[in-house]
Amino acid sequence: SRWMREFVFEIRYARGSDELMDLFIDTPEASSKALICSMGDAKLWKLDRTVGPTATVETATSLLTDTAHDQLSVSGRTYDARRYTDVLERESGRSLVYNYFEELVRCDSVPTVTNRYLNGALLFEVTRREDTERWRILMEDDKKVGMLYDTLQGALRDGLSFHFDHVGDSNGPMFAPFDSVAIRPEQFHVLETAAEEGYYRTPRETTLGELATELGCPRSTVSYRLRRAEAALVDEYLANNS
Repeated sequence: SRWMREFVFEIRYARGSDELMDLFIDTPEASSKALICSMGDAKLWKLDRTVGPTATVETATSLLTDTAHDQLSVSGRTYDARRYTDVLERESGRSLVYNYFEELVRCDSVPTVTNRYLNGALLFEVTRREDTERWRILMEDDKKVGMLYDTLQGALRDGLSFHFDHVGDSNGPMFAPFDSVAIRPEQFHVLETAAEEGYYRTPRETTLGELATELGCPRSTVSYRLRRAEAALVDEYLANNS
């Protein structure tokens, strides 16, 4: 596996310090799992799978799609970003929300802070239950994890507390088997081309515009098909690891 090391910790929230976490504090039977991919310190995408009582899931979905709700910063400092949001699934007792952020400026999120110390595209698993967010960062190199630990601990706003778990070899595979994933052929073709051309490498070796030219499609079509293919893969991952 490419991802050999993991850094696991928890952030615990006092009631009233975060509107989304208050939902899980008030509804112990509800939970969520998110997968976040950070591409440098200015871009990231995240998918949040929330399950629980219908009213709680609906409120969580509304918060995760509300531009006024800060779902990234742990310091409380305001930041700038361009954002795209899509509700990929919404039914009784469960939802899946996709968020894409780019041109992040002055953002004190766990992923963007991590990218200051750890190189490459990084994968984050986040489980929310009651007052706790449990973070698992999958990485290639943990040489600067100590500096990351100190920075995250010092950045937390009032009402949030940091609790170290461990740094070590990754516990289990990064991805579950994807044999059951249904990706439309045109989406798979764009995803395959993007991978072959280095779209997911760090630094990125091609752009959406260049992919669009090669595929003979509008840039918006390429972007949409990539998002849907990525969402299908991540949804399968979350379903198998919840």
